[in-house]
Amino acid sequence: MILVALAELAAFGLFWFDKTQARDHGWRVRESTLLLVALFGGVGAWMGQHLLRHKTRKEPFRTLLGGVIVAHLIGVGAVFWLLLHAVG
Repeated sequence: MILVALAELAAFGLFWFDKTQARDHGWRVRESTLLLVALFGGVGAWMGQHLLRHKTRKEPFRTLLGGVIVAHLIGVGAVFWLLLHAVG
């Protein structure tokens, strides 16, 4: 549970960092890295994208991120389901 929360926070932080770098014309994070981090911290990545208004119009990134977030949610749901059924 704590690891998921840390992954969500890390994903949000990476989106924040990339947004700041984009604004300041600095070194940017690769889209593939953002997508990989979103696989483990999907909700944080989604919040980073929407709250920071970062890469909301970039295709195909926007669509790929949506798919990665769905995969993240399915994975987290499956782990919780397995944990709940392993206990009982």
